Amino acid sequence: MTAHVIADDAEALSVAAALAGEFRAGASARDAERRLPRREVEKLSASGLLAVTVPAEHGGADVGASTLAEIFRLLASADGSLAQIPQSHFVYVGVIRRQGTEEQRRFLFAEVLAGRRFGNAQSEAGTRHVQDIRTRLAPRPDGSYVLTGVKHYATGALFADWVPVLARTEDGNLHVAYVPRDAPGLTVVDDWDGMGQRTTASGTVRLDAVPVPADRVLPHHLTFQGPQLHGAVAQLLHAAIDAGIAGGALAEAAAFVRTKSRPWFESGAETATEDPLLIQRFGELAVRVRASEALLREAARTVDAARAHLTDDSAAEASIAVAAAKAHAAHTAVEVAGALFEVAGTRSALDSLNLHRHWRDARTHTLHDPARWKIQHIGRYVLNGTRPPRHGLL
Repeated sequence: MTAHVIADDAEALSVAAALAGEFRAGASARDAERRLPRREVEKLSASGLLAVTVPAEHGGADVGASTLAEIFRLLASADGSLAQIPQSHFVYVGVIRRQGTEEQRRFLFAEVLAGRRFGNAQSEAGTRHVQDIRTRLAPRPDGSYVLTGVKHYATGALFADWVPVLARTEDGNLHVAYVPRDAPGLTVVDDWDGMGQRTTASGTVRLDAVPVPADRVLPHHLTFQGPQLHGAVAQLLHAAIDAGIAGGALAEAAAFVRTKSRPWFESGAETATEDPLLIQRFGELAVRVRASEALLREAARTVDAARAHLTDDSAAEASIAVAAAKAHAAHTAVEVAGALFEVAGTRSALDSLNLHRHWRDARTHTLHDPARWKIQHIGRYVLNGTRPPRHGLL
């Protein structure tokens, strides 16, 4: 595969906006037919957009969190499913940056610059909680490893060239093994049947004695032994997806009302766009969306500032800012996507129009991790100065 190499933040945003415009046109049909976006994912790779966080010393644009969040917001405003697919890709590019050896960085960053994609195999079903990882990375006499386990909700794995697998070694420490998609013993099952984000192919990954060379294993547990932005960046991208879904839903609601809705007879208005109560509701929804977008930008700036000077305090500020953005955007996405029907009227509920995809995407994506715990950490930080814990979900 040959991929374009994006030069800087401005080019990255321009490419993202162009792709979002292109992807928007077919998003509804892909969702309705559950047609997986293979062609669109290939275009993402070829555009160079998936390599924009590769460090400059390895040939990448090394864009900041502000640019990355905006890329995801733009893509999600067009297609909430498609935007979810590369989220883990960027998270695991970040793991290489922090925990890879120079040799690992050189090899894996070259793969990313060539257009190769990372999926994910991290979540497991039936365990005590989300951090209870039971997949095992067992050593072999020659220094290599064997992976065994079952992963669920493996977004991006079906489309991936490499599948980063979260697993524990015999000492209980967490590692990431970067496994080729076609490795013997690795099977990706397209069994995702969520009501929303239907085309993410977030299915099951089975690992049956998968061989892994020692130089493809990174010590992820070390990430959380000091101040870190791993969780903040991962959650920032989720917040951007929610903000994008909300903005996309509001735009589609406005387009529907302008072209297809009738005014309520008591309004005295000639058109729906002149109905004062509809105008009021659109204003309220627009304020919600703008607030989510503003919190997203502020969170991204805080992450960028912490990256430039990483301390316990700056990392805490970044996590709290992202938590605020994520909690707000999650509520906004569900509210605005549901209000689409309120403002658009009875016809908007026709299944053939598939306007409910925005709500289904929002409701499904916002279940990823509970906003109520983010509010708890924000409250503890504001009231008692308690720094948030170090983990990948905050």
